[in-house]
Amino acid sequence: MSTMERTTGTMDSQRAGAREWAALAVLMLPVLMTSVDNTVLTFALPAMSIDLRPTGTQLLWIVDIYAIMLAGLLIAMGSIGDRFGRRRLLVIGSIGFGVASLLAAFSGSPEMLIVARVLQGVFGAMLMPSTLSLIRNVFHDARDRRIAIATWAAMFSGGAALGPVLGGWLLGHFWWGSVYFINAPIILAFVPLALLLLPESRDPAPGPLDLPSIGLSLSTMLPLVFAIKNLAEHGLTDLTLTAFAVGMISAWALVRRLRTAPSPMIDLSLFGNRVFSGAILANLLSFMGFTGFLFLGSQLLQLVLGLSAMDAALVLLPGLAATVVAGFVAVRLLRVVSARVLVTASFAASAVGYALTAMTGTPTVVTVAVAFAVMGIGIGMAETLTNDLMLSSVPPSKAGAASAISETAYEIGAVLGTAVLGTILTSIYRSHLTYPAIVQWGDRNGSFETLGGTVEVAKFYPNEVGTSLLDSARGAFDLGVQYTSAAAIVIALLAALVSWRTLKHA
Repeated sequence: MSTMERTTGTMDSQRAGAREWAALAVLMLPVLMTSVDNTVLTFALPAMSIDLRPTGTQLLWIVDIYAIMLAGLLIAMGSIGDRFGRRRLLVIGSIGFGVASLLAAFSGSPEMLIVARVLQGVFGAMLMPSTLSLIRNVFHDARDRRIAIATWAAMFSGGAALGPVLGGWLLGHFWWGSVYFINAPIILAFVPLALLLLPESRDPAPGPLDLPSIGLSLSTMLPLVFAIKNLAEHGLTDLTLTAFAVGMISAWALVRRLRTAPSPMIDLSLFGNRVFSGAILANLLSFMGFTGFLFLGSQLLQLVLGLSAMDAALVLLPGLAATVVAGFVAVRLLRVVSARVLVTASFAASAVGYALTAMTGTPTVVTVAVAFAVMGIGIGMAETLTNDLMLSSVPPSKAGAASAISETAYEIGAVLGTAVLGTILTSIYRSHLTYPAIVQWGDRNGSFETLGGTVEVAKFYPNEVGTSLLDSARGAFDLGVQYTSAAAIVIALLAALVSWRTLKHA
């Protein structure tokens, strides 16, 4: 029996019944909604850009502001849920998310859409920590809880896979705003079922709401996430440095506040638990590698191999299916293999996935699909096991705050995956791209900064010039993939080392 099973004591004998599994099914609805929304917007950007005509800066804010608000508010919302009720926060968040989605669907200007995306981030931050913390409080038996967390992770991955496919179909039949209508039927089903089947849970001895800490968490996370994104897009500008400075000063003030406040928003003693800290860091590194692969894989499939957005999404489906299956397999394997070994092995699988991408010669649909499937096996195991370890290492009363910390690690990992690995890919591509002098006019408007921009320029030269430009662009991009994969392999092996050292007693 593992340490985390022993610490639950007599609670492990309380096996889940039909009502608990029905509650899990209800909890999967907001998970599906938020995971679909994470990926569905990407495919609507071209049509939305034509309709609303945003500036380049506005377009970046439309894409980024949701993740920035989400990352900035997750910890605060987890703490609020612990104090005022996780089910209550989940219902309020789902209704608010639905209203914000309708506002986004009918936006008539870029400014209106940015406001809608801000509201989606605010209400979305209420959802994910509440679902995971309710799982911790509904499923007391370690075996049942692992299955529930594997289901949670599977729905999260399945929603990410469904987003591009469903979005592609909607955009083929309706206007770009239709992608936001996906949320309406989910919310209409969820709210009454949640009130009927989900138990309310909260911290039985909460202190007063720590508003200064909430403010400091926002002034920490928002500038830091913005700085990371701005660094990837514009380099080390004055704005980037200012945002980093504000975030770091706020982080120092937040830690000082949490150490001295009589009822802190986050119990810093949680990080004294090596299993909890190791699981959180492993989560961050895992998602960093995952989003980095999606960033380069989607471009490989569409811009190098010439697939449509829908076909590219279908190529990645086996990998996402492997992610789902691996989570449930990991639950079974825990009976004979320790969590420490499984989590470490999962990151080794991620490293193998990147190695297959970089070392199999010219990429093909098959090699990309196989590489992503191998990586999916590793990510699926890691996501299920690390979340279970994280939740099992804290008391149920702290589940909301712990879940919010885990979700924040996910968001930071996603941002870093695009920022760090995406920056390596883009910088290698730019530095190795060569083009004839006849098309150098494109450099003045940034056409050669990305592979997609170069492909568009090449369309104006349907001759040897265009062919030469495409060959150079694809060669430079392939070299960028190799360097990016090498960096991702280092990250995956670092995560394996962290897991092996910190999960010794898991």
